[in-house]
Amino acid sequence: MSARIPGFYKLSLAQRHTILAEKFKLTPQELSYLSDGNGLTWQIADKMVENCIGTIGLPVGLGLNFLINAKDYIVPMAVEEPSIIAAVSNMAKLTRADGGFETNCDEGEMISQIQVVDIQDQALAESIILSKSQAIIDLANQVYPNLKQRGGGATRLEVRLFESPYKMLVIHLIVDCLDAMGANAVNAMAEGVAPLIEELTGGKVYLRILSNLADLRLARAKCKVAESALSTNELCGEDVAKGIVEAYRFAYVDPYRAATHNKGIMNGIDAVGVATGNDWRGIEAGAHAYAARSGVYRSLTTWYRKDGYLHGEIELPLAVATVGGSTQVHPTLKVLRKLLNVESAKELAGVMASVGLAQNMGALNALATEGIQRGHMSLHARSVALAVGAQVHEVDTLAQALIDAKEIKESYARELLSKWREK
Repeated sequence: MSARIPGFYKLSLAQRHTILAEKFKLTPQELSYLSDGNGLTWQIADKMVENCIGTIGLPVGLGLNFLINAKDYIVPMAVEEPSIIAAVSNMAKLTRADGGFETNCDEGEMISQIQVVDIQDQALAESIILSKSQAIIDLANQVYPNLKQRGGGATRLEVRLFESPYKMLVIHLIVDCLDAMGANAVNAMAEGVAPLIEELTGGKVYLRILSNLADLRLARAKCKVAESALSTNELCGEDVAKGIVEAYRFAYVDPYRAATHNKGIMNGIDAVGVATGNDWRGIEAGAHAYAARSGVYRSLTTWYRKDGYLHGEIELPLAVATVGGSTQVHPTLKVLRKLLNVESAKELAGVMASVGLAQNMGALNALATEGIQRGHMSLHARSVALAVGAQVHEVDTLAQALIDAKEIKESYARELLSKWREK
């Protein structure tokens, strides 16, 4: 199954659905979840959250052209911002000639934190905890035995001591969550071993909860592109590559730039997270905390030039799941997961890291050439047309008029729409 669908953006919704139905053997019911917006009914939503009053929709598009570890992927992305899906698709297409993306992802280990205070001798308490570590691990696995039976479960623990400004001992219980994100499991385990921890240390346990800084669950992706392939009508490929590298260096040295740089990366990763029913807020928290692990907030990606190629790399925590959560109850998410066709959480993490790297490449490429606004605003024109009240049949014509006039503004769009309707 090829991720290349030339001219997909030019097709009608019905034509796109026909292609998807053929590629993925989608049933009419599954297609209806995509086209009618009725996948998540009020009745289901009411069971998912408290005080439910309805549902809200997001556009779902496909990131095309992805070749990752020699396998083709069509990547569903749920996002409202223009240009994101176009950028990742274009960059994925650019990387294919040089092998696409290569990924390497850690196992599904999560950290469950247990906070202990009111300990007289913290060094002694640490020694006792470490000497009884197997008993603690065994108890944790008794609390959540299904995970252990499937080959995962609690595997080890670490102890961290804090003296200033607040004295406490913190135990990290390390749990292999396999293809689950693992929040329920690690939280249950932490609560289950808390009485034993208090007995061993003589202290008081307060917080017992997972950490979203999942730095034992890192995902890495890399790609390379021949500099000659980056050339434009105005710039040679070497100059474009230099511009991309300089843009990365700016994000490496300056947190103000790094925040926007990394936000662009997460534009792509979050969109896949939403489309696959994953906890994108936890993913965001972990990514930004990891970016500041050196004590200075820096870029999540690295770009450099070597032997006529532009090379890109990304590394970040990605605690994602292919089982559990909303993926089991939301009908539309099931269809989108069918399109993505991943078999494990590690595979999904690799896809998401690749999308983040492609998104970053697209943004830096735009900054190094035409500037971010030209391409972004052209795609934004349709949103402007909708915002001023254009009907569906008027949107494309009005958007093109705004682009041609280089006036992608609501005031000008209202003026044009009013003139057209007076005729």
